[in-house]
Amino acid sequence: MPNLHNVAIIGCGLIGQKRAQSLRGCRLVGCCDILAERAKQLAGKFPGAEIWTDWRVAASHPGVDIVVVATTPNLLASIAQAAAQTGKHVLIEKPGARKASELDGVLRESQRTGSRVRVGFNHRYHRSLQQASKVIASGALGELMYVRGRYGHGGRLGYDQEWRRHAPISGGGELLDQGVHLIDLARLFLGDFSEITGHIATYFWDMPVEDNAFLLLKTEAGKTAFLHASWTEWKNKFSVEISGRNGKLDATGLGGSYGTEKLTFYRMLPCMGPPETTIWEYPMADNSWELEFDEFLEDIRLERDPVPGIANTQAVLRVVEKVYRDSTR
Repeated sequence: MPNLHNVAIIGCGLIGQKRAQSLRGCRLVGCCDILAERAKQLAGKFPGAEIWTDWRVAASHPGVDIVVVATTPNLLASIAQAAAQTGKHVLIEKPGARKASELDGVLRESQRTGSRVRVGFNHRYHRSLQQASKVIASGALGELMYVRGRYGHGGRLGYDQEWRRHAPISGGGELLDQGVHLIDLARLFLGDFSEITGHIATYFWDMPVEDNAFLLLKTEAGKTAFLHASWTEWKNKFSVEISGRNGKLDATGLGGSYGTEKLTFYRMLPCMGPPETTIWEYPMADNSWELEFDEFLEDIRLERDPVPGIANTQAVLRVVEKVYRDSTR
């Protein structure tokens, strides 16, 4: 396969547009959306890009090497499976699917054809989380004990009338929306969770899906994640705290309305008391989308399994499904 890959984007909404701007070293050759005007608007920014309204055309087009799937959750897995079936590499937007089992076919086809499939948990590639991973890898934090994560926004006028209110399309509410990012990050730092408990509630929005989710997750070793995802966080918030025996990391902000991205390292001193504090601030534009796609190109070049890929995503979705099942008892 040539170094300059040809990419098709299926789903030309906000996330599809972000993905289109992040295709460094590739050529966007086609834009697909059920709304032709939306596909046309995105394609207009990339000379020569074709316009499609049928995702099957994009997923099987012989001139396409990589398919980026940025549709509503009900279509993610079926489109990804069709693309993998023809040997195309696939980047699926999170949450990857509505349920873990929907990805079984994607896994089967990717193994058959050698297609590389990555799922877009781009928060791993934010500068603050990248730096946090470096600090942890250095051993400076010591043995990790727990993660405390909060992520939320307040919606907008008419939010309760959008597609996300319909569970057959969305698969669920805020837990599947922003909550999966928190679960993915908690798993990244602590590992697999063997005990899963949680509570979902709809406090404000007139929806049949949840606008708040509270999770308590434990590994076999007892390491714990306490996570809260909310659509009633009237001032947008992102905060992930990672605590170890020798100190704590606090990643806050995502830029824009979430505030300046920042990582604070509180290093415990031998005498304890007030910690030694180091702060990294990242006021520049978010480049996580570009870094993530660069990593995907390396997956393809090296013929390696992407991480996060299907297995990681299915593990995240099983956490979601367990909380949803328990909430209906």
